[in-house]
Formats: sequence, structure tokens, C-alpha cells
Amino acid sequence: MTARIYRPARNAMQSGTAKTERWLLEFEPEQPRQIEPLMGWTSSADMKSQVKLWFDTEDEAVAYATRNGIAYRVEQPNMPKRRGMAYSDNFKFNRVGQWTH
Repeated sequence: MTARIYRPARNAMQSGTAKTERWLLEFEPEQPRQIEPLMGWTSSADMKSQVKLWFDTEDEAVAYATRNGIAYRVEQPNMPKRRGMAYSDNFKFNRVGQWTH
């Protein structure tokens, strides 16, 4: 069973970067989930899919996986491209678009 080591992206409802600095080790499912016919619930017999291990750094997660003989795959995060802009840039004389109120 392979594990996936990654840094989760922030929630779409968040504007900050809370809970995105830590690395997560999750096991990939061995078998697909099944729909229980009577109630319609989704179930799985795979117990490792419930395990989530959090680490402060990528190196700690990789060291844990190698120490315990777990095959792993590391996914590097895509960092957002932030454009620095000051509030006073809205009022510049060489502004590309017209300022409207």
C-alpha cells in the first residue's frame, strides 16, 4: 500500500494560510468504496484509509515512511502567485484603466 505525502491546500472559503504549513501522510485506498444497498451509505473495508498522520516538515514524513517500510509518493505544493499592490496604486496618474466611482 502506498502513502501520499503532501501539504494540503487551503479551503476555498479561507483567505488565510492556517493549517497549510504542515505535511500530511495519507494511505491511498486499496479497494474502491462500496454503496451499502439498504441505507445507501458509502462503506469500505480498508482501515488504512482512515489513518492521517500530520508532520511539521516534509523530511519528518519521509523519514517516518522509510523507517516503517511504507512505500510513499511526495507531492510538492503549488505555491500561489501573489501580486503585491498598494492601495495608493488605485489613484496613480499613469493608471491603465479609468478610475470610476
